[in-house]
Amino acid sequence: MNCKISHFMQDLNSLNIEKLEKWFTDETVIWIPPAKEISGKSRILALFRAIFKRYEKIEWNVSEIFSLGNNKYFYQTSSSGNMAGKEAYINEICTVVQFSECGKILYLSDYFKDTKVFN
Repeated sequence: MNCKISHFMQDLNSLNIEKLEKWFTDETVIWIPPAKEISGKSRILALFRAIFKRYEKIEWNVSEIFSLGNNKYFYQTSSSGNMAGKEAYINEICTVVQFSECGKILYLSDYFKDTKVFN
């Protein structure tokens, strides 16, 4: 399943909504602060479109992946880039993700070490 996380993050780094679309269903729930928890494929893709538009550059690099059982994983990521008109930043993120049996994301939640970049 580490491969699934690597492939998802590769698609995320592409900043291409069409590549991300295959990961979500209408039952998927995600929480990426500072946004509220949302569910459903179309709402999730709209959130990613909005996130991508806010940044001049953004990239994620996964450093550690831990299995929690039941197709659930915890992974650590370093995010770097810059929001439009702002200075470059680096932030550490921990993510909990659960996949369905067919490899779709059921649940994803991010936890940021530092949220001041969003202010």
